[in-house]
Amino acid sequence: MTEVRTRFAPSPTGYLHVGGARTAIFNWLYARHAGGKFFLRIEDTDAARSGDDMVRAILEGMQWLGLEWDDDVIYQSQRLEKYRQTAQDLIEAGSAYKCFCSKEDLQQRREAAAVEKRDYRYREDRTCLKLSAKDILAREQAGQPYVVRLRIPDSGETTFVDQVYGEIAVRHSQLDDFVILRPDGYPTYHLAVVVDDHDMGITHIIRGDDHLSNTPKHVLLYEALQRTPPAFAHVPLILGPDKHRLSKRHGATAVGEYEKQGYLNRAMVNFLSLLGWSPGDDREILTTDELIQTFKLSGINKKSAVFDETKLEWMNGQYIMKLETQALVEMVTPWLVEAGLVTVDFLKENQTWVAAIMKLLQPRLKKLSDVVPAAAYFFRAPTEYDDKGIRKYWQKPGASQQLQALSDRFSSVNDFATVQLEPIIRTFAEEKGVGAGKIIHPLRLALTGTTFSPGIFEVMEILGKQNVLHRIESAVGYIEKHRLANKEVA
Repeated sequence: MTEVRTRFAPSPTGYLHVGGARTAIFNWLYARHAGGKFFLRIEDTDAARSGDDMVRAILEGMQWLGLEWDDDVIYQSQRLEKYRQTAQDLIEAGSAYKCFCSKEDLQQRREAAAVEKRDYRYREDRTCLKLSAKDILAREQAGQPYVVRLRIPDSGETTFVDQVYGEIAVRHSQLDDFVILRPDGYPTYHLAVVVDDHDMGITHIIRGDDHLSNTPKHVLLYEALQRTPPAFAHVPLILGPDKHRLSKRHGATAVGEYEKQGYLNRAMVNFLSLLGWSPGDDREILTTDELIQTFKLSGINKKSAVFDETKLEWMNGQYIMKLETQALVEMVTPWLVEAGLVTVDFLKENQTWVAAIMKLLQPRLKKLSDVVPAAAYFFRAPTEYDDKGIRKYWQKPGASQQLQALSDRFSSVNDFATVQLEPIIRTFAEEKGVGAGKIIHPLRLALTGTTFSPGIFEVMEILGKQNVLHRIESAVGYIEKHRLANKEVA
């Protein structure tokens, strides 16, 4: 059997888009499933729009996703002579020809056709195909610029079988003699992609279905070069929540942005794999090995998938939950340090304490960046308190006295652990004749400055006795100060 060889071939005119990343993932999974090879090719023939920073972003994005490629990266800009020679070979074989028609001339023809309410195709007259060898030589010697066009057969149709959409047939009358080489000697996408895919031995081309209309042209090029086309699989595009093509207006679309927001690479691969593909069952969380084992082209859907960021967050949270605590600590360290909550030295000196915090917060984190607001009160005592919490829990009569009474009871506890603290609070609530929540909520606000946190008993144990007593004291002072201020205003 022929070795499966796939490729991902982005243009470095932008960052690695999630749609491109999904295409790369499908190619990578298919090659790995078949025990074949996966290649990376940078299509940088558009010198005006391509940039080194974009190339770097693509490579970094691929590396972050874990999509390792076989062999060296191929750059089209280093293969220009190959494309030019191929165009010349096609001219000599009679499959292509030089066209000297100016842009202005072609525009006039298009406008004339528009007046007649019809589409213009150059093949209607093929002016330059009628030029003699002597005329062509004279124009070249005069320095007249030209393009090279592929000559489309006058009749018949081109057919190919797409692995997603089935058999597709396009009549040659619907196609034009398209340009394969520009006046500057640079190839068009059509020529470069066909030459490269053949030279690389690509057996399967998996790409977005926006390229579906290009495929008949590519098949014709393969035939003109007397080469066998690879198998094609065109994948429906990714849509935003509004069912329009995913773009920047829907939020972040570059893979690098999701990395910066704190998404895990394996979660992103898992999520993108399921956009337009199904393993054939209801599984949503699949390891990379499971994705490789189950990936088949037959699982690709014809219907466009919707990029649901809420689901991505949920899935990312599932992956965070599976992390070893120490691995989570290492991953969130950059966020904690950048936020100024800790230093690297502090983390090293307090590893056990920080690990306890992360273990408690782990079920609540959807993204690694969530750790900053979620963990801030562990590292810094609150100086401000949630406004709604103040109105709901601290403006009632006796709020400060209740907190002070709790503090008095906590001060006598030697083993400041959950098993000791929970009975104290619940007994206190029973004595007051209220539910435990009436005691816990005002206390949580005092200790964290917020109205939401993990279990308050676990939070207290991690904070430790001295921190708890100090924070309650600060909260009592805050309540009294603002109660007096309100009285003075009144």
